[in-house]
Amino acid sequence: MRNLYIFLILLVFSKSSFAQTLPVGLLENVEDAYRRQQLLGKDSSNSSYMIRPMFMSNKNNLQLDSAFSVNNFIKLLYSNPKLKTEVYALPVVWQQQFNSHHPYGMNDGSMVQAKGYQTQISAGIYAKIGPLSIQFRPEYVYAENKGFQRLADAPNGVYWNTPYTTYYNQVDLPDRFNDGSYSKLSLGQSSVRLNFGPLSAGFSNENLWWGPGVRNSLLMSNNASGFRHLTLNTIRPIKTYIGSFETQIIGGRLEQSGVNLKNDLTVPLAIRNELVQKPYEWRYISGIVLTYQPKWVPGLYLGFDRTFIVNRSKMGRSFGDYFPIFSKVEKVGFVTPEGIYSEDAAERDQYISFFTRYVLPESKAEIYFEYGRNDHAYDLRDALVEPEHTRAYIVGFRKLVPLRKPDEFIQIGVELTQLEKSNTSQTRDTPPWYIHGFALDGYTNKGQVLGAGIGPGSNMQSLNVSWVKGLKRIGFQFERTVNNNDLFYSFAYASADRRQYINRHWVDLAFGGNFSWTYKQFSLNTQLTYIRSLNYQYQWQDSTPPGDYWNWDKQDVNNLHLKVGILYNFK
Repeated sequence: MRNLYIFLILLVFSKSSFAQTLPVGLLENVEDAYRRQQLLGKDSSNSSYMIRPMFMSNKNNLQLDSAFSVNNFIKLLYSNPKLKTEVYALPVVWQQQFNSHHPYGMNDGSMVQAKGYQTQISAGIYAKIGPLSIQFRPEYVYAENKGFQRLADAPNGVYWNTPYTTYYNQVDLPDRFNDGSYSKLSLGQSSVRLNFGPLSAGFSNENLWWGPGVRNSLLMSNNASGFRHLTLNTIRPIKTYIGSFETQIIGGRLEQSGVNLKNDLTVPLAIRNELVQKPYEWRYISGIVLTYQPKWVPGLYLGFDRTFIVNRSKMGRSFGDYFPIFSKVEKVGFVTPEGIYSEDAAERDQYISFFTRYVLPESKAEIYFEYGRNDHAYDLRDALVEPEHTRAYIVGFRKLVPLRKPDEFIQIGVELTQLEKSNTSQTRDTPPWYIHGFALDGYTNKGQVLGAGIGPGSNMQSLNVSWVKGLKRIGFQFERTVNNNDLFYSFAYASADRRQYINRHWVDLAFGGNFSWTYKQFSLNTQLTYIRSLNYQYQWQDSTPPGDYWNWDKQDVNNLHLKVGILYNFK
């Protein structure tokens, strides 16, 4: 106990830290450019890049190119050394996107799934008063939100009703955010913190990203809007005798989308009759993430994260109710004397993942992997016998190939994400990822998944090849996304003739180019993607003659997805 008191005293009297953050997904290139410097051996911060947002104080002393200066993202407006006060202007960021046929896109924060034009604008100030920091960076979003054929409207037959309603009864993932245009003003990437040395504590509404993935992350990403949360976290790695550690602990509030399909008269009556009326309440989320860089293995980063979600009305008031993340890693439930499995009265949904990232500066490359479960093993034996049960995983590789000029490279990146159920679902109950039995709004905030943007039951394979130089980038990307195969197989099993659904998988094939450039006070990021959606919304027409599975009236659609982001800095 005495050592704890000494630590707290030293913490209080330690030098306060600069705690301005770089928002997750800023122009989709800035953070990636910093991470790239680590592959080149230019980043000595020892940051894992697996807990974000990134704190700029972690970059103050790095010997990086001028393009990576912290001063590129702030402008001093006022300074008073006597009062230990500084006020900075933060960059103005204007991001826009357009979908020609149906909603497409992920990892866009407070933007929503919508057809047509959509825009987001953000700006703000950062103030530092001794150990107190205030970052006010609100976001405004407007979307045309044009009408399109929703999944409930697709002519998939009577056998579709049961799987469809079961799915939407357990998750808050509307494919359209009501009728008419959509607009929202939010706190965006705002926070209020007390900062002492390497630690920071306070309130935040910022997007979080946990894990090593580039396109997807199992538990935390910027796919959904940021949510209000209390946080205790490191702002730079804490060095110890055995290596460096980074961590974050949160407790926050998740909101509903406000979309109620049961009361939507445009939804077919047969479907509306099967939808349940969900309670109008928010959910409490608690989470922890920890990374470790072993002193004896430079470049290796290990980590895990864990989250719990519970409806507010089902939540207790003890420490264990607010922070179940410190409880044992075990299945939430028990076996009755009669040998029947029963769920815990706490009625919480829980997720856990383990991840690693290995940076090889000599090869200018990195490999990473994340493995997670959304339903814990009953015991160690169960975990060893069926490690694939309720699992999901992400695996990726990136490499920089030098060109003639010393600061120019070809960047090659490959990432695979698998959320679809494994074969254990045929013999035991297996909830889809982000959908569970207790919180009927699922692992979402304001109608979008907190984790991997591809959503429940989906898989993605991604390839990116780009020319890169500092913050500049020109390249192309190819992605194959299988949309919610878990829902598809539920549909097929419910049908009278399962053979006719062999080719109904909804697969998006996306090919696009990206362009990022800087000029004076401006940074530009653009992406243009063509998407060929095979069997859009699982639609399929009978073959002629019947039984000819490889010759049928294919129901495919085309979509164009355009993104443009502009950053202006007050230099």
